[in-house]
Amino acid sequence: MVSKALAKYIRSLHQRKYRQRHAAFLVEGAKSVLELLGAGLAIEHLVATPAFAPQLAAARAPLHLASEEELTQLGTLQTNAAALAVVRQPALGPLLPTLPTTQLVLALDGVADPGNLGTLWRLADWYGLPGLVLSEHCADPFNPKAVAASMGAFGRVPVWAGRDLATWLSELPAETAVFGADLHGDNVHRLALAPRGVLVMGSESHGLSEAVGQALTQRLHIPHGPGGRAESLNVAVSAAILLDNFFRGVS
Repeated sequence: MVSKALAKYIRSLHQRKYRQRHAAFLVEGAKSVLELLGAGLAIEHLVATPAFAPQLAAARAPLHLASEEELTQLGTLQTNAAALAVVRQPALGPLLPTLPTTQLVLALDGVADPGNLGTLWRLADWYGLPGLVLSEHCADPFNPKAVAASMGAFGRVPVWAGRDLATWLSELPAETAVFGADLHGDNVHRLALAPRGVLVMGSESHGLSEAVGQALTQRLHIPHGPGGRAESLNVAVSAAILLDNFFRGVS
């Protein structure tokens, strides 16, 4: 059974201020909850339907049973026939300034849509990036939509959120390459890029902020295909194309 106090706590985590206050977030749905079990994150509570509960038998967390209707009412999904979890936000160590000199780090500047942020998180996981750096104007990475869209990346790829991105970029070693998407940049298909440095992606509406733009060492352009007329690309689609160019020569 789910007590009234626990139900109130779970529902409070729909809001950013309470996720920050309690340093906790929700993971919802069968696939995400099962991925969570192997992620090494601290689980405060599990809520599951009786049919799904046996799959959580190995979890070291209090398990509460609920009907599908109760589970759906507690969470943010339109329907949930499996489970949800209350998870502690991971404590991160310092963001080492030397990290981008050996690996490619993805940084997001004002990406306010949690679905896009979650998809970018998933891309970072796909390409094995060491982490995401988020400006203070980005969506909350622990928003339920971002967590769901990350498809399990929330348990594998660290996120350093709420950063003054321009200041962080200015403090990197002088030899660090800082890349950003720009309509007037170099044709990415004609470059030989190595997966080191920082790739900065801005919001679809506003692009990169002026201060962040000044920190770029190279601007990258994704050209239209023959006959292509679309005005712009979704930020996650753009990031996927650029990342593929960075890793194309890597086995």
